[in-house]
Amino acid sequence: MTDMDRRTRWLALYVLCLGTLMIVLDATIVNVALPSIRADLDFSEESLAWVVNAYLLTFGGFLLLGGRLGDLFGHRRLFLGGIALFTLASLACGLSTSQGFLIAARSVQGLGGAVVSAVALSLLMILFQEPAERTKAMGFFGFVMAGGGSIGVLLGGVLTDALSWHWIFLVNIPVGILVFSLCLPLLPGDRPAAESRGRVDVAGAVTVTAALMLAVYAIVNGNDKGWLSAQTLGMLAAALVIFGVFLVVESRVAEPLVPLRLFRLRNLSVANGVGVLWAAGMFAWFFFAAQYLGLVLGYDPLHVGLAFLPANLIMGAFSLGVSARLVMRFGTRIPIGVGMGLVTAGLLLFARAPVDASFWIDVLPAMIVLGVGVGMAMNPVLIAAMSDVGPAESGLASGVVNTGFMMGGALGLAVLASVAAWKTGGETAATSLNDGYQLAFVIGGVFAALAAGLAVTLLRDRPMEPHAEPAPALAVVETE
Repeated sequence: MTDMDRRTRWLALYVLCLGTLMIVLDATIVNVALPSIRADLDFSEESLAWVVNAYLLTFGGFLLLGGRLGDLFGHRRLFLGGIALFTLASLACGLSTSQGFLIAARSVQGLGGAVVSAVALSLLMILFQEPAERTKAMGFFGFVMAGGGSIGVLLGGVLTDALSWHWIFLVNIPVGILVFSLCLPLLPGDRPAAESRGRVDVAGAVTVTAALMLAVYAIVNGNDKGWLSAQTLGMLAAALVIFGVFLVVESRVAEPLVPLRLFRLRNLSVANGVGVLWAAGMFAWFFFAAQYLGLVLGYDPLHVGLAFLPANLIMGAFSLGVSARLVMRFGTRIPIGVGMGLVTAGLLLFARAPVDASFWIDVLPAMIVLGVGVGMAMNPVLIAAMSDVGPAESGLASGVVNTGFMMGGALGLAVLASVAAWKTGGETAATSLNDGYQLAFVIGGVFAALAAGLAVTLLRDRPMEPHAEPAPALAVVETE
């Protein structure tokens, strides 16, 4: 491998990460802007949650389809198409003047983001075949995934405070154009083998997305409609039935969206479970910490974003340097367990923060602990999930684990928001709001603790091996 080959690979990785960062940011960048969006478009408290969940649900629901399409028709082609769709949907979000148009545009954003995220990790594994170099590359990729959410909170605060909420979406336009342009010369082309082509399981994608959307809708409206009401119970029952249909479809179609045999792979299944639980805790951090800082402590959007900056810097340092070395020395199980334990501790620190909190005593320590925990654990989760599959199914495997993460975030946010609203009892005083947020942080900490226990007891460490045969894409990069 020549120096130029190495530089080309890393330049390609930076482009992949920039595209992925743009996608990850949009899962959380709206949190700080939600009060402004609500006032401008006259959202109710219940309907406002759909500005976040519309994105999360289509993102998670179509990650699996995106990964499968990448395996069938080429990862580079799907990545470019996803970037283009996401950029156009961002323009629509930024120009929105009504509730329905914004929610619909956010749903399309989620679809484009799903395609990009599902194939980005597969492209990374094609570019980097040597175990040591791949571990470093995944450390950088893990930093983007881990830090993107909290960077989104910071960027959302800056843009909302300096310009308006419209710019949290419009800023994606130049970034999307830049990523698309750089992808053309840098990303490797790939031609899927003829035997990998097959029919696309659209029925599977539609049924799993419909089931999750019904479940989240029922949970979000549980307090308002009543947890034992006919509407809530009926929607939850319908979600279970539709999910059962999804499982039947997957067991019978010739080319399933999710081959159920994948869940016999221990590390993939465990890593997916860890991702679901972790995401529930992570979204407790992003969403409720932003609400706590803004509504209880009275921070403006800019200072809410700046409060997350220490965690951003720490996650960057751990993900880029320390995390990769920890994996090479200890494997994936110990870093995930310790990292998730620290996430638990950080959320519990937030759970004890009072209404008259000091940033230096009550907020900063929690941010530091959370930054260390997230930075330490994200990269090993991705490595563990991919360790049991070959290159032909790398897109599908990455889709499975990312789906678990996004669905855990959507369902976790719905549950925790409902619990916080129940504890608050409809009151808007700072003390009442803080009571609800504290309960949400405690439950989020429980989710993170369960993730730590799952990783420590069930994950198996195994060395990362290069693929037996070089992918055709590799030759494309080496000849440029």
